[in-house]
Amino acid sequence: MSTIEHTSEIKIRVGLDAEKVPVRIDWSASDMHEEGVTEHCKAMMIALFDQAHKDTLRIDLWTKEMQVVEMDRFVYQVLQSLSQTYLRATNNKKMAEQMAQFAHYFGEETEIIPKTGN
Repeated sequence: MSTIEHTSEIKIRVGLDAEKVPVRIDWSASDMHEEGVTEHCKAMMIALFDQAHKDTLRIDLWTKEMQVVEMDRFVYQVLQSLSQTYLRATNNKKMAEQMAQFAHYFGEETEIIPKTGN
């Protein structure tokens, strides 16, 4: 097991309305922000792999102001990123390419990127 040489803290604060629907999401990371400085975002997706249960725990939140076109862009970018992460983690080029192709298809269908005229 590796020795921990440094730690970084990530903080997320979610402001909720009376119905407990997110209206504001702020975040900060100790390696990126000065103490007390936060950034605002409209959506977040966090996935944690539970080692004991071999299951993924997820937190998917978005604010009321998040527009559908913004969600389309957000999901497209997450799909693109997942294919790159999967490739780096597994070196499985075939599956990473399949994921990237789906991300591209999703981008075209939601008009986030122009259709290539297959």
